[in-house]
Amino acid sequence: MARMMGRAGVNIVRDADVIIPVPLHRWRLWGRRFNQAAFLAQRIANHFAISCRTDVLYRVKASRSQVGLKADERRKNVAKVFEITPENLGTIAGRRVLLVDDVMTTGATAGSCAAVLKKAGAARVDVLTFTLVLGPLRPHIE
Repeated sequence: MARMMGRAGVNIVRDADVIIPVPLHRWRLWGRRFNQAAFLAQRIANHFAISCRTDVLYRVKASRSQVGLKADERRKNVAKVFEITPENLGTIAGRRVLLVDDVMTTGATAGSCAAVLKKAGAARVDVLTFTLVLGPLRPHIE
């Protein structure tokens, strides 16, 4: 998956100064035993020789699963969930950040992360995901 993401997003990957995965809350990470976004981000970073930082962005509180939520519910669910670790507040300023996640549905999670990164001074935040989930297909009836 990481190789395919790197090929598809080669232009934004090469422009990045740092790659940051979307973090899981510590309890969800403990339950899953791995963060798929971090796994993908690290492999993309290694391939392109770009720094991958899993210690910059974190979840300050657990949010409920986004599955089944509408777009506005998703935005509310992840509002004020992400922060920059205090010791890394200055590390993002002026840098081009590539945010990596495995799936994007409405963009609520990526948008919330990007807002925090921009507030911390990121020059630009691009998002690279493996899957973009489109809404349900509706039959065309004439």
